[in-house]
Amino acid sequence: MRDQDGLAERFEQDRGRLRAVALRMLGSSAEADDAVQEAWLRLSRTDVAEVGNLSGWLTTVVGRICLDMLRSRSTRREDFLDDRVDDGLAPAATVAGTDPEQETLLADSVGLALMVVLDTLSPAERLAFVLHDMFAVPFDEVAPVIGKSPDAARQLASRARRRVQGQAPDGAVEDQARRREVVEAFLSAAREGRFEALLTVLDPDVVMRSDAAAVRLGSAAEIHGASTLADYWNGKARDARVALLDGIVGAVWAPRGKVRVALSFTVADGRITGIHLTADPQQLTDLDIAIFD
Repeated sequence: MRDQDGLAERFEQDRGRLRAVALRMLGSSAEADDAVQEAWLRLSRTDVAEVGNLSGWLTTVVGRICLDMLRSRSTRREDFLDDRVDDGLAPAATVAGTDPEQETLLADSVGLALMVVLDTLSPAERLAFVLHDMFAVPFDEVAPVIGKSPDAARQLASRARRRVQGQAPDGAVEDQARRREVVEAFLSAAREGRFEALLTVLDPDVVMRSDAAAVRLGSAAEIHGASTLADYWNGKARDARVALLDGIVGAVWAPRGKVRVALSFTVADGRITGIHLTADPQQLTDLDIAIFD
């Protein structure tokens, strides 16, 4: 890989994907080309003998270059959007191999519309979302680019994701606040063993279901009815904390700070109508979890 011709050939294999990253970050064909060229210059000056994943390395390098460019901008956004973005901005799945669910969520947002939304994000949010959600870069690799921890990078991507999916916080603040009050009331009553308070916050026809991993940890597979569920939770939830699960208020059971179970709630008219317990390790990994202080 020290041979410049061989290195250039290898770089060309990644050029299309790198340009797609830069386009989504910068919204300008000319700037995207500049960022990709800068990545090549950095590569040509680097000993990559110890780089295990050159494609991943190049992606993060382009991301860092774009982040620096975004942070240094002083010109209005309109000056950077050009007519060529739509033509050059192929669907992320084409170059990134994102999963079908992500493809569906983002399919209608590709192009100038997406660029307008992305421009409402901070540079760090934008980079975390683009690299992780569109190009499947792990948060462990995104974090050093933006100078934050993997958990912080995950939270940045989550905020950006909600914006792109049309779930901007402005329209959901009140609902989220009510949901948090209900969840906190439930956990507090459970911890303190206040049976009547649990009945107050539970819908009479509430249903709780647990996945197989949660059942192995001791959870009931399925419980119906407020009285039965209140009796089940009465005196429990000592290590449960309110958390955002993919941007929605829920809770986690995290003994000694390690998340073991995620609790998703369905809330209607100020009462809990459903609870779902998830303990499957892979599903927990896929969840974007942000625990409230």
